[in-house]
Amino acid sequence: MPQKKPDQSALKTLKAQLRDRSLGQLYVFHGEETYLRDHYLSRVREQLLEPGLETFNCKRLEGKDVTVRDIAAACDCLPMMAPRTLVLVTDFDLFKLSEADRDALMDYFADLPDYLCLIFVYDVLPYKPDARTKLYASLRDHGLVVEFPRQEQGVLSDWIVRRFKATGHDIDDQQCRYLIFLCGDLMHDLAGEIGKIGAYAKQRRITRQDIDAVATRRLDAVVFQLTDQLSAQRYDKAMTTLADLLHLQETPYAILGALGKYLRQLYAARLALESHRDADDLAALWKMHPYPASKLMAAAQRVSLAWCCQALQAAAAADLALKSTGNRPQDVLTSLVLTLAHG
Repeated sequence: MPQKKPDQSALKTLKAQLRDRSLGQLYVFHGEETYLRDHYLSRVREQLLEPGLETFNCKRLEGKDVTVRDIAAACDCLPMMAPRTLVLVTDFDLFKLSEADRDALMDYFADLPDYLCLIFVYDVLPYKPDARTKLYASLRDHGLVVEFPRQEQGVLSDWIVRRFKATGHDIDDQQCRYLIFLCGDLMHDLAGEIGKIGAYAKQRRITRQDIDAVATRRLDAVVFQLTDQLSAQRYDKAMTTLADLLHLQETPYAILGALGKYLRQLYAARLALESHRDADDLAALWKMHPYPASKLMAAAQRVSLAWCCQALQAAAAADLALKSTGNRPQDVLTSLVLTLAHG
């Protein structure tokens, strides 16, 4: 079945408020896509803070040592020569407070002054709400909880096209999907890669060669390529890719972990083929984008179910050898790749 889409209703509401210049008094910002979160925080600051008076009208509180009293004191500061005060509270775990502190916050949320905009930002700390609590209901009733999730492939591709156009380059959808596969789907990471590729490319249209020349490949993407080469019986390229992996300064444990994950995904893809399922089902199961799911299904067509089972057993044996023997980690990984090639 298709992958469930994240709820974007709160983000749409925030966009409308920014457009209509009608920002509220209380927000929670959280989610993996920090690029989007920082973008909208910047837009909030631009709209609420007068140039030159940011220091007076923007209060920042960070860390677990912040108290409810600290937050109340910051919020009680009237704005100086401006209509609003902005208070940013970063990595403050609302749902691990004592009952007395939660009650104090709920009372405060129910009577926030018009001049205030209070935003709880979850950066390093994950946002783990407890829907059973009155505090959760209070946040929902008096504020807006905005999640910034990883973006869908289509949305990311459109954004990549616009970013490259700003550098004077064009890129087609196929190369957008390849860039996402190679470098990940977080916009913060992609923005840096787009800048490098745009500076390197000599022609207006971005090619796969431009991407391969300067893009920093994720470990998962390189391991994906390694196992794809094995399934296609390109053993010389697989050994070259393994050598590249060992020079990436990634630990052998991380490499083996990524390889084991990919083999499990390949096994799932082979089972999907046996059950007459498609790439959409695989993407939903592993919460991945359509491009790697389609590549997995193509690779699964080149291997048997028995090969997948043996590959998983070999990876488990390599994991045990890596943790319990005196063999060099590089030798264990090389032996595993040779075993997969032989199988």
